[in-house]
This record gives sequence, C-alpha cells and structure tokens, in this order.
Amino acid sequence: MEYRQVGKSGLRISEVGLGSWLTIGYDLNEVQTNSLIVRAIELGINFFDTADAYENGKSEKIIGNVLTDATIERKKLVIASKVFYPMSEEINDRGLSRKHIMESIEGTLDRLQTDYLDIYYCHRFDYYTPLSETVSTMDDLISQGLIHYWGTSCWLSYQLERAQWVAKELYCQPPIVEQPMYNMLDRDPELHEFNVCKDHGIGITVFSPLAEGFLTGKYLESIPLDSRAMMTTRKKILRTNSEVEKLRQLKTLADEYELKLPQLALAWILSKEEISSVITGATKTEHIEQNAQASGVKLTKNQLESIEKILDNEPTYRYKYIPEMKIGRDSKLSRVI
Repeated sequence: MEYRQVGKSGLRISEVGLGSWLTIGYDLNEVQTNSLIVRAIELGINFFDTADAYENGKSEKIIGNVLTDATIERKKLVIASKVFYPMSEEINDRGLSRKHIMESIEGTLDRLQTDYLDIYYCHRFDYYTPLSETVSTMDDLISQGLIHYWGTSCWLSYQLERAQWVAKELYCQPPIVEQPMYNMLDRDPELHEFNVCKDHGIGITVFSPLAEGFLTGKYLESIPLDSRAMMTTRKKILRTNSEVEKLRQLKTLADEYELKLPQLALAWILSKEEISSVITGATKTEHIEQNAQASGVKLTKNQLESIEKILDNEPTYRYKYIPEMKIGRDSKLSRVI
C-alpha cells in the first residue's frame, strides 16, 4: 500500500481507503464487517470513512467495536466521520449550526469509542447557517483536541473558496480536504472543484470511485439477484447502453494491461495529482484485496490516452442545479447556481 499527503497538510492516508456506507449498510452482520475492517488494516489501509447518518449511527458503532480490539492501535489509523444530516426529529438536530456540530461530535466519539477524529467532514453545505459560525466551530473542535482536521463533502467550488477566505479572516483552521463523488463516468468535479482544491492545497478523497459497482464489470452479462442494482434505491447503477459499451472496451483494455477492471478504474483516478485517496466499499474480503492492489499502479501516458479515448466524456461548463434536499420536516434546501 502506498500513501499520499492530504492536500498541503502533513496528514498521510492510504491511496485506497475503506468506506462504511456500503460495507456496513449492506445487510452484513457485525462479525462479517469486523473481518473486513481487520483485513483492510492487514493490507495497509489506514483510512476509514464513516458518518453519523450511515444507518443512523450503526456504522460508527461497528467501527467503534472494532477499535476495542487490543491488537489494533488507534494512532495508526485515520478515522473520518461527518456531520450535517438529521439524527432525530428535533428541529436543531441537523445542519451545520454550532449547536448541532457540538452535540453531534459527542455522539460520534461515543459511538466510535475514541477520544478524537482525524477528519470531521461537513457532509453537505448548509445554506441556513452563517459560514463563519461553521468555520469557527470546527476551529474550536480542533483547539479542544476533539478533531485534528476538518473537511467538506459535495461542496461546490465557490463554497470551498468562501470557506478558505472566511477561515483566513477569522484566523481559523481552513478545511484540508473535500470529498466529492467522482469516477470514470461522473467527472463533473474536474471542471471546477479540482482547480479550487489545487489552488488552495485541499486534498480530495473521492467516494463512489467504482460508480456504485458498475465499474467492477459484474453487471455486463446479467444482474445478480443479491446485487445493489436490484435494490430499488440504487437504480442509478443501471447505466445507458453507451456506457455499457464503454465498460466492455475498458474491460478489454484492463485485460491487456493485466489488471482487473476495478483496479483500472481506481488507478485511473489515482493518476490525478489532486487525489489523496479513493474510498471503496466492500462486502467480501476479496473485494478489499482486489481494490488494495490498485495502489501503486502507474498508468503510462499512452495507457491514459487510450482510456480517455474510450471514455470520451470530459466535462464541459454547465449551469448546475442543486436538487431539492430535505433535511427535516418542512425544511428544504434548493438553489440554482
């Protein structure tokens, strides 16, 4: 396993991380999940990503139970969690207000059975809380030793810019990392967010690097009954015919390079200097082992050009509409940027 700096910070994380949205949110029992996490550590993965909203705290609890294993040294791991989404029907139990952040970190640390987080992400942007309030609260958590760094997830480029300037004006610690959805088929962050992150030394840890399993190639011939594609909420996995054809060509290319298709997809992301880590999911040990082997794969210029020729999907400028996002009863987020 190879490791990378998170932006311009001194923090180093494994090129391949393990996320818990899929790993724990896929009807796995706790014993299975524990074995997956332990195997990931054995493979050199030190970066583990979760959130309080994943399974309403269950994800954090399971990771916390693993951390109680005497053979696992907490200081060797980089554990990240998130705050934003509602954890109850209480009116203030949502968003990025000082009240919600301060109360949420207590619950997260309790469930994870740890004294601190290495990274605390703002899970989405909060349009109803002053950014200065959020930034200063995160800075206070750092001062109190409850978190080491803070970051953002799915923030737009102008929001990342604002966070940097607000932090500078308030003499606060700025976010060191952004976590967008990014993969071979979903490339929008390249257009704006990548540039902002590079300019400000912000690391990027991407989720859904395998397009929710589509880029593993397992849906090329048929859809397994126990797969995510059969779940009613995961219909996005079923892509267009043109994307299926691209996948077939990528599979041929991966075979030529003596790589598995998921390894090619992950190595393609890791070929970009802005990337700090790819956050993968797993339901089986072999998934972790296969994904971990993508670390250190160096694609040549000719190989990258061949991939780009197949993808033929570099993002272009567009007006971006942020769909309505409900964060509580009678409360909606909706904006056109």
